[in-house]
Amino acid sequence: MIGVEDWTEIRRLHRAEDLSARAVARQLGISRSTVTRALASDRPPVYQRPLKGSAVDVFEPAIRELLQQTPTMPATVTAERICWTRGLTVLKERVRELRPAYLPVDPVSRTVYEPGEVARCDLWFPAMDIPLGYGQSGCPPVLVIVSGYSRMITSRTLPSRRTADPIDGHWRLLTGCQAVPKT
Repeated sequence: MIGVEDWTEIRRLHRAEDLSARAVARQLGISRSTVTRALASDRPPVYQRPLKGSAVDVFEPAIRELLQQTPTMPATVTAERICWTRGLTVLKERVRELRPAYLPVDPVSRTVYEPGEVARCDLWFPAMDIPLGYGQSGCPPVLVIVSGYSRMITSRTLPSRRTADPIDGHWRLLTGCQAVPKT
């Protein structure tokens, strides 16, 4: 496998000095097929080891069966039941990953948002005519944004539903909040 420096040099010789793949291979002392692969790839080569797996993989079906019967079973008890003879750390991590799929849903749980995590945006069309000035009235769209954390609500009347107006309205409402959400 060639390194990043070799990959860069191959591409430089071919593009900047206008050498053929055969000439580059001869000059660098590497195979022509290696040069061809380096010229065809758009990124430098990266070494990746094949995944070995974990010692827990063999025991996962048994762990899932135990968690299905008793979702709150401690990992130490699970280790005893599956005859685990190795260190507990890797087993505890796997049980921690698998357990939420088997726990029942908490009926009193609430959805909790962090500040700036989420906001709901929607267009609202009031049911009544609004005075628009110069003796005109109508039902223009109103862009409404509600923060998931603080429940702060803010809105802005838009001149139309064309793409540019809601985008501009979003930006003005977000900058008016003195913050831009993360998501």
